[in-house]
Amino acid sequence: MTDPSHTEPAARAPALRLRGIGKTYGKVVACDAVDLTVERGEIHGLLGENGAGKSTLMKILLGLVRRDAGTIHRDGRPVEAGSPQEAMALGIGMVHQHFSLVEPLTVWENVILGDTGRIDRARACAEVEEVGRRYGLPIDPRAPVSRLSAGERQRVELIKCLRRDPSVLVLDEPTSVLTQAESAELFGVLREVVRGEDRAVVLISHKLAEITAATDRVTVLRRGRVVFHSETAATSPQELARQMVGRDVSLRAEAAALGMLPVERRGKPSSRAQAPEETAAEEPALRLADVVVRSEGVTLLDGFGLDVAAGEILGLYGVEGNGQAALGDLLSGLIEPVSGTVEIGGVQVDPAKPGALHRAGLGIVPEDRHASGIVLDMSVTDNLVMKSLGAVSGRLLVDRRKANEVARRLAAEFNIVTSSLDAPVRSLSGGNQQRVVLAREMSASPSVLVAAQPTHGLDVGAIEDMYLRLRKAASGGVAVLLISTELEEVMALASRIAVISRGRIAGVLSTGEASAERLGMLVGGEAAA
Repeated sequence: MTDPSHTEPAARAPALRLRGIGKTYGKVVACDAVDLTVERGEIHGLLGENGAGKSTLMKILLGLVRRDAGTIHRDGRPVEAGSPQEAMALGIGMVHQHFSLVEPLTVWENVILGDTGRIDRARACAEVEEVGRRYGLPIDPRAPVSRLSAGERQRVELIKCLRRDPSVLVLDEPTSVLTQAESAELFGVLREVVRGEDRAVVLISHKLAEITAATDRVTVLRRGRVVFHSETAATSPQELARQMVGRDVSLRAEAAALGMLPVERRGKPSSRAQAPEETAAEEPALRLADVVVRSEGVTLLDGFGLDVAAGEILGLYGVEGNGQAALGDLLSGLIEPVSGTVEIGGVQVDPAKPGALHRAGLGIVPEDRHASGIVLDMSVTDNLVMKSLGAVSGRLLVDRRKANEVARRLAAEFNIVTSSLDAPVRSLSGGNQQRVVLAREMSASPSVLVAAQPTHGLDVGAIEDMYLRLRKAASGGVAVLLISTELEEVMALASRIAVISRGRIAGVLSTGEASAERLGMLVGGEAAA
């Protein structure tokens, strides 16, 4: 780590200045002469499609990737960080989108990882609680991380970074698993801290409404280059969306990214997610009845019941931590219910039997693609054919020629952008990783598709693509269960919305009947008028 004494002549140098940053991987240009200036006392938005170069730029800043060209200045001094630890010593901290927590450890143990010297449990717990209060991120420091919801784990990641008191804080999709109320509270606290403590924040987010509401200035990357820079007040979400993808995007995808909601319409909610009347005479494509799931004495699903008809998109909406993760794990075959039944096409299926749900015709896009959707160190080809081994195998081994043919066809059909199908899938952008998961699941011609938080961390262009493909699946007769904490998403896609609260269905409304107020009442366990 270097920190020379040479300073810029400016009376007040920017907190962070990147100039001419360049990075190539073979023929792929990840960053092309990128300039970025972040002032003290501001929140600077960094936007771009998945694969635009944002992650590479931040990895260079943190010392995870060595740049080919360019300079980095902190408070006017040229610096060089060879690791995240050295970056933190320079006052640069980052909260990554994907969690890096050790599940068997408690919250406080995860927070102090990397500390040196004697460990004081009481002091560490007190620090976690104090940082949580200060930034509006309450968490039990003694809770095992394995029992936390995705939203709670995000809080731990934030506390872990904020505890080290960085002068420059990089937040990568910090609200992707937070509720709207939690997000608003976080940005309120960040705004106060930025102004009051003279810090600088770089906010990476695909939520355009979030960027326009929370940031002072914004920079847009496209294909590794800076294509747009502006004071946030001088631009609009629509303009930012166009700059990100280089074209106009569909109004529905844009509405979801912008946080726009339809007007309220009245109607009486149902207490069970039954199939629509026009298909009620037929067996639903997916039926869960009186399902109970427990883990370590905690009831995660409590008499859960839900029907999804062929050709419909049913949105399951609720605040994170109300049983969605347990439902996803159940339909992935990772856990078994204490009681209740799962039926596909009128035939009861045992979720505990390996491969039973897949053979019955269920495909799933899991909530955490890194944990259970893809194998990061395997190639794109191997991830794509993972559920089609019978079609690409010879007598004893996988026929690589057949596997490559299937992979090439799926990559073309689902617009998967990669330098090579032999490249590890971890080298793909988040949007392309998600396309790999969806392509693999759809290649098995499922009758039911479960999409759990399918657009978390995706940009507006990738969101548009995912929406189109889910609609295409439903129009082809597939029953689509959309599990999402994004209200705008379920309003944009679903024909019916079932609300989950405390592991039960609190009510069901058609999209025409639904509004933010009525769904919010159901989320809180109250009857919607």
